[in-house]
Amino acid sequence: MAQSFKIADEEMEVVRKESVLQSRSIAGQIVHWLRIGRAIERSPKFDYARIRAVLEAELSPDELTGDEQEVWIAELAADMTTPTSDEKAFFARRRRKGQGVGMDEDGKLIYQTPQK
Repeated sequence: MAQSFKIADEEMEVVRKESVLQSRSIAGQIVHWLRIGRAIERSPKFDYARIRAVLEAELSPDELTGDEQEVWIAELAADMTTPTSDEKAFFARRRRKGQGVGMDEDGKLIYQTPQK
């Protein structure tokens, strides 16, 4: 069941800006930070910089702790299912030209035929 809660305006502005940068909804950004915070509190050896390094292919996932791997997998899955603004623009251009394959709002493949 969804719950409502209050967040100060200053914190909400940070959440809004970061959600746009990370291509997440506001709720998705808050949940993402909750996962990170929970993992940090559970493990004194948790290091989010190491997760970013794995996401940027600078470090092997095998080098992460179990808690770090849990957050890495969640982030990787979110990155794979959430198109970036560049990807959205790319597919919009292809649709206008009647080209290629895109995804609908539910993440299902769609095929575009040329407009006549």
